[in-house]
Amino acid sequence: MTIRRIGPAGIPSLGLGTFRMKPGEAREMTLAALAEGYRHIDTAQAYENEAEVGEGLRASPVPRSEVFVTTKILPKDFAAGDFRKAAEASLKALGTDYIDLLLLHWPSKEVPLAETLPVLDALIAEGKLRFGGVSNFTIPMLTEAAEILSAPLAANQVEMHPFIDQTRLRAFQSARGIPLEAYAPLAQGRVTEAPELAEIAEVHDTSAAAIALAWLLHKPGTVALPKTAKTARLAGNLAASGITLSGEEIARIDALARPDGRIVSPPGLAPDWD
Repeated sequence: MTIRRIGPAGIPSLGLGTFRMKPGEAREMTLAALAEGYRHIDTAQAYENEAEVGEGLRASPVPRSEVFVTTKILPKDFAAGDFRKAAEASLKALGTDYIDLLLLHWPSKEVPLAETLPVLDALIAEGKLRFGGVSNFTIPMLTEAAEILSAPLAANQVEMHPFIDQTRLRAFQSARGIPLEAYAPLAQGRVTEAPELAEIAEVHDTSAAAIALAWLLHKPGTVALPKTAKTARLAGNLAASGITLSGEEIARIDALARPDGRIVSPPGLAPDWD
């Protein structure tokens, strides 16, 4: 099965999310996902499983050069010196010579982007990172980041699933060639409760989860990062890239978005959303 690659970084459009995995799961799921055909693994310092992801990468026969690895650094480490140390810590934990994509996990309310992003540029120039990007950034924040960062802004990773309306943000990023990486693409399991998705899934002889992922993958410039800790679900999620939805089906799923659809908005970290 062919997985499209998105944007200047060539990000595989479907990856494995590793958020909230129990001890030991990240290693086994990384190994199993690579065996299934995944070539994109997403982790973060906040997930506390970078070392396990690294173990899975090394245990797999898939060459490191064929796997796209993303990790993220929290705002507490956005001061210039701290950011470099944090990036070095991720390299060490992952046990790799380079990280394919490093993201600023949430926007900082204290450290200006003008202090953090030049360090990101420097790490890219040094070959320790291939690309840099952000996560949970609003349109004004993306505008500022793109003006400061010399390297391409390779992605903005945000919550996206059928129940949240990200139309404005998607349009902004699409116009500027900034890929959108969708976390919580299955709305933390809520997609299985939507009758509309179940009906479309029945037509395609698949699951509601696969339909939600296929819907995301039909959006230009979009990457889906479903998290699963069950190896039996890996193949079904991956198969979503081969599902073709009709325009009518996409419109039905688009209509599921609602004002209260956002799930992830932690106090102290979340910005004033668009």
